Amino acid sequence: MPRSPRERMVFSAAQLIRRHGVAGTGMREVVAHADAPRGSLQHYFPGGKDQLVAEAARWGGDYAAKRVDKFLAALPERTPGALLEAMAVQWREDFLSEGYQAGCPVAASVVDCSAANPTVRQAAADAFAVWQNAVAAALRGMYVPQRRAGSLATLMIGALEGAILFARAERDPRALEVTVKELRPLLDAAVRNPPVPGRAAGAAGATGRPRSAPPAARTRSGR
Repeated sequence: MPRSPRERMVFSAAQLIRRHGVAGTGMREVVAHADAPRGSLQHYFPGGKDQLVAEAARWGGDYAAKRVDKFLAALPERTPGALLEAMAVQWREDFLSEGYQAGCPVAASVVDCSAANPTVRQAAADAFAVWQNAVAAALRGMYVPQRRAGSLATLMIGALEGAILFARAERDPRALEVTVKELRPLLDAAVRNPPVPGRAAGAAGATGRPRSAPPAARTRSGR
């Protein structure tokens, strides 16, 4: 749990928006949930609810990006498909342990405010960009070409967000499992030229055959 009243209020806003949406989240409820001192809302968020919701959306993007690094550190198999599965499994575990009450705070912000509130819409766009950049960087580290890493990151996040909505509506993780199953071959096929395990650098050519001696060496040997 964040320590400062401001951090607690942003965190609380994100958690409440996940469950009730922006329209269903009241500022008094946020202050009570955060156990913040009286007057904290006006002091820390002079822009009112718009500012707080925008910061909650950005918190959601930062949290998702940090989770990508944690998933990578724990993956036994560093492949794009394995990363997507780890992202989906987190949501599956949350749904099965806590019910289907909470979704993504960034998506909830967009659904409630994108048309009428440019401040919140831009914050949500920024949050998705942070998350997308983290996933794209992870894909590049898995030898996905740079020109495809960004687009595949968008595909992964978009598919995951859609599966989350399906799961909450159906109260079943089926959509998460289908998303991983169908996208995993596509994602893994995007990997190009990974290093061959156990091969010493410079010991073999691209085909794995020993390199022949250079022409100068053959000339000096008289052959």
